[in-house]
Amino acid sequence: MSSSTPIYASLRSIGAYVPPKILTNEDLEKMVETSDEWIVKRTGIRERHIADTDQATSDLAVEAARDAIARAELETEDIDLVLCATVTPDYFNMPATACIISDKLGIRNVQAFDISAACSGFVYGLSIAKAFVESGMKKNVLLIGAEKFSSIVDYTDRSTCILFGDGAGAAVISATEDPDEGIIDIHASADGSYADFLMTPAPGSVHPATCEVIEKGLQYVKMKGNETFKLAVKTLTKDVREILEHNKIPAERIDHFIPHQANYRIIDAVGRALNMREDQIVLTVHKYGNTSAASIPMAINDIYEEGRLHYGDLMLLDTFGGGLTWASALLPFAGKA
Repeated sequence: MSSSTPIYASLRSIGAYVPPKILTNEDLEKMVETSDEWIVKRTGIRERHIADTDQATSDLAVEAARDAIARAELETEDIDLVLCATVTPDYFNMPATACIISDKLGIRNVQAFDISAACSGFVYGLSIAKAFVESGMKKNVLLIGAEKFSSIVDYTDRSTCILFGDGAGAAVISATEDPDEGIIDIHASADGSYADFLMTPAPGSVHPATCEVIEKGLQYVKMKGNETFKLAVKTLTKDVREILEHNKIPAERIDHFIPHQANYRIIDAVGRALNMREDQIVLTVHKYGNTSAASIPMAINDIYEEGRLHYGDLMLLDTFGGGLTWASALLPFAGKA
């Protein structure tokens, strides 16, 4: 690439992996006081995939990453940055899961680090990858959203155990000189005053790992469901309107609206508020549940593998997660269909 030619960051490929084990609503009926009818009505979720006990988050990530690298028609030697968005890392604070993934893929002497932005992690990571590529520092960034959420779920807590599943999605973000392939815009923000809406209290410097902490179950995810639902709908709708207005793109021009797959009722409420057509909205929550940072790349991969995602298709990503964090992105698909 010429030094005088502008460089754009493009989403060159996508990949995903879900572990084969499925946990259905009927299975949950045997574990906690709930029902398939209640879960579907409240969330739209019918099943979720659960990793084996000997599978780590990095194992899920590696499978998704291999697909993304191959579909980008690259070798591991071409990757010059590895980013992993996760709140269920292989290890509590170090090493970073991205380092473990790099090792398992055979990627050597390359910068690698994790991003902790909960369900917004992949889009947060997309903004970081865009900055690295467009600054000229990197050419091919491997961006992964991966979660083994079952490792932090209390399966006696019916308010949370019905929601979450395991999986991984990966993308290669590459440099291009073609402005039509470049990521158009990304908005990302946070408000820590709502931190207790969705959190895992321990372990950490506030609650270091102790027998008492474990006995209280503070190592499991906690959520204020009603409060989170209301704020998510309000925030996601506002964020999408702002990014569309800022870029002077009408909602009808969006080929694929890909929201975070947390709850069908949230997706439906946001879609109706924005007058999105049914054929624009990508839905996978019914078969995967909420896979946090893996949610959006897994959804992109679904429409890719179904043959619905084509070169140049305009995608609108929108997400909301613990922190609280939220983010949206406008970008074309720059890979081969």
